Amino acid sequence: TDVTYIKRRHCHKSRGMAFSLQERQILGIHGLLPPKVETQDIQALRFQNNLKKMTDPLEKYIYLMGIQERNERLFYRVLMEDIEELMPIVYTPTVGLACTHYGHIFRRPKGLFISILDKGHVRSILDNWPETNVSAVVVTDGERILGLGDLGVYGMGIPVGKLCLYTACAGIRPEKCLPVVIDVGTDNETLLEDPFYMGLYQKRDRSQAYDDLIDEFMEAVVDKYGQDTLIQFEDFGNHNAFRFLRKYREKFCTFNDDIQGTASVALAGLLAAQRAIGKPITEHRVLFLGAGEAALGIANLIVMAMTETGMTQAEARKKIWMYDKYGLLVKGRQQETDTNQEAFVHESPGNVESFLDAVNTIKPTAIIGVAGAGRLFTHDVIKAMGILNERPIIFSLSNPTNKAECTPNDAYTLTNGRCLFASGSPFGPVTLSDGRVLTPGQGNNAYIFPGVALAVILSRVRHISDTVFLEAAKALAEQVTDKELEEGRLYPPLSNIREVSIQMAIKLVEYVYAKGMAFRYPEPLDKNGFIRATVWNTNYDCFLPDTYDWPGIGFSPKAK
Repeated sequence: TDVTYIKRRHCHKSRGMAFSLQERQILGIHGLLPPKVETQDIQALRFQNNLKKMTDPLEKYIYLMGIQERNERLFYRVLMEDIEELMPIVYTPTVGLACTHYGHIFRRPKGLFISILDKGHVRSILDNWPETNVSAVVVTDGERILGLGDLGVYGMGIPVGKLCLYTACAGIRPEKCLPVVIDVGTDNETLLEDPFYMGLYQKRDRSQAYDDLIDEFMEAVVDKYGQDTLIQFEDFGNHNAFRFLRKYREKFCTFNDDIQGTASVALAGLLAAQRAIGKPITEHRVLFLGAGEAALGIANLIVMAMTETGMTQAEARKKIWMYDKYGLLVKGRQQETDTNQEAFVHESPGNVESFLDAVNTIKPTAIIGVAGAGRLFTHDVIKAMGILNERPIIFSLSNPTNKAECTPNDAYTLTNGRCLFASGSPFGPVTLSDGRVLTPGQGNNAYIFPGVALAVILSRVRHISDTVFLEAAKALAEQVTDKELEEGRLYPPLSNIREVSIQMAIKLVEYVYAKGMAFRYPEPLDKNGFIRATVWNTNYDCFLPDTYDWPGIGFSPKAK
């Protein structure tokens, strides 16, 4: 039954037809499977062949998630062996499509659903989760799913997808990961009228009850799983994202990937670009398209990187400008400025009525798009960047693909291949008219959060500072080779992401012990060996009991 399935969550133990004859007999499943005993190699080949026959990304997503439900180790083996091809399916951009159709493609529940109606009983809901040793929680309230807006309970696809990458990219054991959605309603009228919607049919609760529920959730998690349990916030609305990060970061082991993970991967791209150009980060001027949590997170981490070299915070902030839907972020504009934006509000540089005007007036060395509003890096904007800079930096980081500010083809073509480009969604190589082939870097947060999570969990960090994400950015940028920079890459190939994450985790574990942030004792001397020994693999476990003889012990003597 579904209840039995949910309670046992047996997918991480299933081997399908790879159970040996002895295992089938001992487990009482002999005869319930065809007679053939298959190797995992054959199972993976069947899985891969079936995927190759599919062309629709959503169909592939449904098939992949079905395999995950039935045979977890097989799922992760195939995902890890073809991570470049399949990451866009299990995560962005396809996961966004899956979230919008969540109620229509629903097969079996994944994760924990906590609603506003459960306030006062969150701990008892956590007690219903079958795994008792959870190390990492990814939680969303579904208000800002990628660039798609409020999807309510349909946002569960995001924590599920994120935690898939915890395992595939960093080897964190899947049974130690818990995806959670907090359902407080939705303001999406389409969903409220959808008979297949699976959440509460009510407007989003924005009262004190919402804050009380999040407080109760945080306390319940650490009460059940421990103070060093990692809690990653994902796709909360801008206001709540910053508010909760400020509120909880000194009390819990928590971070917000939309703010800090995005910041770290973007900074890593800038640090790699710095190597290609030969210009230190302090000499750059950065113009953002967008002034929300992603832009502010990146901007603050850039400031931190600049101040490390001796520049004052005020000087660093002057080098960063933001342009949102109301125009340039300047003093005296009619629209109210969010308190989180105040550090980057400057005196007006003159008459700026468009983003192109902003580029021509401010003369940035880098433009970073995180507005999620589509193709706003127009041909004129890209050409202007090419005129202003010998090697312009153009980051089109919005997700999913149709929300990207520009394509790599436009960026490379309109700058004659001179630009340093990164995108949030995956794009293929671009062949220029002179025959050069450039491979755009994907500024994917998956380069950051799995490695950070692995380091934090293994070293038992209790509070994650922004310096951890600064160090993660450095560790990532260092792994880009000169050859990869020549190919146009600002990030290592995704095919190497498991090793990239492990190398990052090694650097971060060294850092947190050096800074007194780690609470695992004794400190491991061989951090490389320590981390590699804990990384989960996809080999099947043996289900045969440990049997042996007692030497020298025979039958009892006959009674006289």
